[in-house]
Formats: sequence, C-alpha cells, structure tokens
Amino acid sequence: MTTIRLTRMGRKKKPFYRVIVTDSRKRRDGAWIESIGTYNPAKDQKAVNIDEERLNYWISVGAQMSDTVKRLAGKK
Repeated sequence: MTTIRLTRMGRKKKPFYRVIVTDSRKRRDGAWIESIGTYNPAKDQKAVNIDEERLNYWISVGAQMSDTVKRLAGKK
C-alpha cells in the first residue's frame, strides 16, 4: 500500500521533515516515490508547505495518509 508520511531530515536536536509518498513497507527514512512538501517544527509558526494538487492526486489513487500528515494538512 502507498502511504503519505513524514521522513526526518536535519541534524541532531534540529529536526526538519519532508512529506513523502512511499510504500508502507519501507523504513521511515528509506527510499520514497515523491516528496510533496515540508514541515519545520523548529520555527515559531511551525511552517508546513504541502503541494495540495499532488496530495489530492495521491489520495485519489489510493494512498493513505498517516495521522500526523492528516493533522498537518487539515484533512479528516
């Protein structure tokens, strides 16, 4: 199954995440199909940038969002 989830980037104590589309059997930081956005919790405003068009495309072809991505994207 295809999943939309976060993968951790950045350095120790300064996390930065990418919103990616990947196979659900892959590791958290393993290979991915497409990067569709970013999330930076270190900023004051907790910057979230997600390409809505690509997100909607992947959902339409059956990809499942993780709970965290649902919360960040504002989807139910």
